[in-house]
This record gives sequence, C-alpha cells and structure tokens, in this order.
Amino acid sequence: MNEEMDMQPDLYTLVDEEGQEQMFELLDSLEYEGETYYALTPYLDDAEAILADDGEVVILKSTYEGDEEVLVSVDDDDLFDKLGDMFMDRFAELFEDDDEDSVEIEGSDRVDLENGEVDLTDSDD
Repeated sequence: MNEEMDMQPDLYTLVDEEGQEQMFELLDSLEYEGETYYALTPYLDDAEAILADDGEVVILKSTYEGDEEVLVSVDDDDLFDKLGDMFMDRFAELFEDDDEDSVEIEGSDRVDLENGEVDLTDSDD
C-alpha cells in the first residue's frame, strides 16, 4: 500500500441549508446509542488560514435517505454536549499517547543534514 495515500485527510464536501458547499476534514467518528456521529473541521489548505483558524469542530449525525448517507446536525443540546465531551476525551487520549512516545533531547543542537548525522552529545563536557 502506498504510504503517501495513508497521510491524505478524509475530506467531505457538505452542502448547508442555503446550498453553500464547504470542504470538511474528518477528525473522528464514534458510535453512540446505535447511531454514528462524525467530528469534522473545515478543511483549510492555505498555511495562513490554518494559523488563523479557531479550531471549529462540527458534530454531525449519519442518517440515510434511501441508499444515500446524509449528515445532519445534532439539534438536542444535551446530546450535542455529551458527544462533544466524548470526542474531546478521545482527542485528548490521542494527543496524550503522542506525548508519551516523544523523546526529549538535551545537549547539542547540531544537525548535519548533508551527511545524515546528528550530534547528541552535550557540548559542555
């Protein structure tokens, strides 16, 4: 399998009630009480837009009209809050795992990219 393809975001073009199309990136999905919910964020491919983004997350419920999947808003405020908490807990777990796998390197910050060498020794010794 091509590793580059694994790094591509799952993108969805959604049409709002006014007929406006917007691209969203899937962050996560979960099953709750027999229903499927998706956490999505507006897809931004411009570096400046990404830096200025407020991190909006949209939670939508999956339903079907015939054979076609349709994503609809969650109108129940209590359910929306519960789902939001569930997604945030899942995101926190993902980032917590990343922190545990990270390695902190102290000492020299010299990196020779041409030779592929990294000096990990403390230059004060």
